[in-house]
Amino acid sequence: MRALGELERELRTGTGPVPAAARRAVRTTFASCTGFFVFLYGFDRPVGATYALFGAVSLAGLARIPGTGRQRAAVMVRLIPVACFLVTLGTFLAVRTWSAVLGMAVVGFCLAFSAAAGPRAAGAAPGLQLLYILPSFPPYLPHTLGERLGGTLAGLLLLIIAEAWMLPDPRVPTYRERAAGAVAEAVRCAAALERPPYVMTGPGSDRARSAAESLRSSRVPEAERPAGPGLRERALVHTGLAARTLLSRLRNLPGPAAGREPRRAGIDLLDAVRASACGTATLLHDGRPPATDSAELLRLRARNSRTPADLPESRRRQAALLEVADATVALRTAAEIAVHGRGAHPDADAADRFWYVRQSAVRLWWHRLAAHTGPRSVYFQNAVRIALALAVARTVAGIDSLPHGFWAMLAVVSLTRTTAVQTRGTVRSALIGTCVGALAAGTVLALAGGQTTVYAIALVPLMLFTFTAGPVRGVGWSQALFTLVVSVVFAQLSRVTWQLAEVRFLDVLIGSSIGIVCGLLAWPRGAQDELGRAVAGMLRACADDVESTTAVVTAQGRPAEPPGDEEHRVRLTLVMAESAYAQYQTETQRPAGPGPDWQAAVMTGHHVLWGGGRVLGSADGTPLARGEAAGLQEYAARVAAALRRAAAVADTPYKTREGRPPGGPPGTLLPDALPPPGEAAPPDAGLAYFATTAWLDSLTADLELIEASRAAARVPD
Repeated sequence: MRALGELERELRTGTGPVPAAARRAVRTTFASCTGFFVFLYGFDRPVGATYALFGAVSLAGLARIPGTGRQRAAVMVRLIPVACFLVTLGTFLAVRTWSAVLGMAVVGFCLAFSAAAGPRAAGAAPGLQLLYILPSFPPYLPHTLGERLGGTLAGLLLLIIAEAWMLPDPRVPTYRERAAGAVAEAVRCAAALERPPYVMTGPGSDRARSAAESLRSSRVPEAERPAGPGLRERALVHTGLAARTLLSRLRNLPGPAAGREPRRAGIDLLDAVRASACGTATLLHDGRPPATDSAELLRLRARNSRTPADLPESRRRQAALLEVADATVALRTAAEIAVHGRGAHPDADAADRFWYVRQSAVRLWWHRLAAHTGPRSVYFQNAVRIALALAVARTVAGIDSLPHGFWAMLAVVSLTRTTAVQTRGTVRSALIGTCVGALAAGTVLALAGGQTTVYAIALVPLMLFTFTAGPVRGVGWSQALFTLVVSVVFAQLSRVTWQLAEVRFLDVLIGSSIGIVCGLLAWPRGAQDELGRAVAGMLRACADDVESTTAVVTAQGRPAEPPGDEEHRVRLTLVMAESAYAQYQTETQRPAGPGPDWQAAVMTGHHVLWGGGRVLGSADGTPLARGEAAGLQEYAARVAAALRRAAAVADTPYKTREGRPPGGPPGTLLPDALPPPGEAAPPDAGLAYFATTAWLDSLTADLELIEASRAAARVPD
């Protein structure tokens, strides 16, 4: 009853997988069948009909471009030149098997590697692969290139029209709107902290936590995730990060000294935080410049940093308030860049944090692609895996003159997954489905014979059912129904027998077998291994950065090298960890349930980078007392050790397979209780001491969050 109720609600509201699949099925069927029938029966152009149908199916059925219909249509418009180029290139390289194989490897790698540009490029890549595969087989007929391009263009244009205007999808909140809602919650938190008891408790704290969690990438629709290499996408990532950081700092703001009212300067700073965040929420939601800027917040932040409080507890709260102010300033800057692009002008002190504002679009793309050019990138691994499988499949098809060999290539593209476990499970279901579909198709072909009218009448409802049930019911249903569809299509293009279904099954078997073998040879565990390895490397770089940054603060007047190399390592390893985490979310080989909070680990890397800059900015050159320096060094050493333990735990599966003992001792990442900073602080400690302590406190909270998810994941097998 519950499932029926959920289905009824989805059908009523138009949300959920079934209505979404039905809408896409209608658009796909309209575009592909219209082009197919017009070219075949109107103009008697079977080649144009083939390319019109598969042109629409490639970007609507095989591709998985996320977003609403209008968003997908906008992506498809930009892909038209790419599609025409691929059809042209495939046509001319099909003259020899060796050139077709070489082209398949190069094009397959480039299209698969384009996934590094974000979810939309990743979703379009399989469809573009099909557009290159289709003309890459004999007969070598370059004189039909015009007809091929005409059919492809017709199919794509019909699909774009259908996606843009036919059965519009329900609108979903954009990432900017989600961020605006989170910032609005931060405004309410700041207002609450200006009143007794001056700390976040109860429902307010829970709402702040929920608002921060809503910005986690796993809870944002794929089409709305700011994952691209462009300026605004990068700024939106920083906007979400700054909003989560601000909410976390407000929730964990320490209270004033017992029995005392908070300092007026702190209340004024909170009021400026509230005003700035309110303007940021307006900017994100409406896109118009807010009435006030961050000038007052910057002035109060500078005044608070120059005037330390009298009691250690008050100085601890003051340092935490400065972190709140810094997160608010970063949030406003990131939001301005996200909304106004290069029209935004960040302050000089934010130049390093928002380095991409000074870079051209070409340089930003180069940064993204260059960062993933290497065997440690999951995008590089996937591209090599797909290119290898496609090249082998094209070689087999060319040497053995495999009939309808492009079906084997299509099986490689559609069934090969990022892990051997996923590929094996997918292939098993696909072969069962293809076998059932082949039996059904053979029966239909044997009974209908050469009656093309029967096939033409059956094609439309069959495609509607295929593209509705396939995405909902899984790969087995998809392969069974698609086998029936292609049999009905080819029966209209030329005279065929029931043996066409047999050939289809053979091709899928060959292509899926090649995919399994290549998956076993090239990084068989996908992003699962790489994520642990990347997070471990990032956490070790964070540990080094924590120690080097603290060493600068506690230099006691002696010269100390700024942590430039360590910061660069953190930035680089953070990029690799984020990309591995994005790939990991698409892999479903693990059962749903409690697991490591990988995003919490990634957030730790951001907090090390941003917090380290704040700590170094608070160091005014005044030497710390010996006791203050020793206390900070001890605290930093414990945090760094905990980060390295967390790295060992993240890296455990990889090290165990390499024959080394698993990393990470049993127990918590922070086994020794840390004294409350306010109580352990020297009575005359300066603001730099408390700024560093507040930063280490936040990293300790991150480690506790990582440990909590680790404990929740300890469930019996």
